[in-house]
Amino acid sequence: MKRREFIALIGSAVAAWPLAARAQRPSIPVIGYLGPESPAVFASRVRAFREGLGETGYVEGRNVAIEFRWAEGQHNRLPALAADLVARQVAVIVAPGGAPGALAAKSATTTIPIIFEMGADPVAIGLVGNLNRPGGNLTGVSSLNVQVTPKRLEILHEVVPAATEIAVLVNPTSPTTDSQLKNLQAAARALGLQLHVLHASTERDFDAAFVTLLQLRAGGLVVASDGFFATHSEQLAALAVRHAVPAIHQSRDFAIAGGLMSYAGSFMESHRQAGVYTGRILKGEKPANLPVVQSTKVELIINLKTARALGITVPLPLSGRANEVIE
Repeated sequence: MKRREFIALIGSAVAAWPLAARAQRPSIPVIGYLGPESPAVFASRVRAFREGLGETGYVEGRNVAIEFRWAEGQHNRLPALAADLVARQVAVIVAPGGAPGALAAKSATTTIPIIFEMGADPVAIGLVGNLNRPGGNLTGVSSLNVQVTPKRLEILHEVVPAATEIAVLVNPTSPTTDSQLKNLQAAARALGLQLHVLHASTERDFDAAFVTLLQLRAGGLVVASDGFFATHSEQLAALAVRHAVPAIHQSRDFAIAGGLMSYAGSFMESHRQAGVYTGRILKGEKPANLPVVQSTKVELIINLKTARALGITVPLPLSGRANEVIE
């Protein structure tokens, strides 16, 4: 072999080496995250998800990648976004923030594992057949948000006992609305209260709902459990403050933003648990064999500053039961 040919051969081998090395490097798994809202709204929830993922040994950018798809509050976009993640052939789809995302993911694939996070009963809405052995390609975390909606009415009644008429805000597009209303009506009858049902499924509906509430002269407002309401808690808190309405919501962000109270399962805990389950799926476990986690941590947050502004005295036994009191 001539010297010139030998040098050319060595040069081409050296140039090809990085490509070969990259080809041999094992690819890292990709998680598809189907977000119903925007990155800003879900920032704290995503942090909790990454924390749970880290507990199983997975760190984004090191040994796992996450591809985010955001519906920006437009739930009609979720099916197309889920289909896009399926086309991307991700290793697992995470569908947090309520039933719409989970239902969209389920419709998009029967093979890719899906981890949901919601406040509804996944059996009742048809996601899984059994909590202990879900079967199929779905499992996840269910908090107590929907189940404790009647308890919100009881807590509000403790704070405004003289009020005989209470408004409840529901999302008519939510698959859990009928069951929540049924349970709320039963709780209202037991307490001797009359309920006025208000509807909102878009941001534009909020102002009209509060105008109707004031016209009805309702003594308070219970916000039903819903992913859309959860991610618009600060906007609802601002309206409750502006119109001086004693209100209770599912999200702690509502009370922190100036709403009177919040009562529900912990969003941070349920998202952390979703991260843990995602890591377990990546390690080879099957969703069909992973029981749905029923998160039992419930938080009561009371904003005493808001209570004083409304002229409300919160009973000491109730404030004593609170997980957090804002003064």
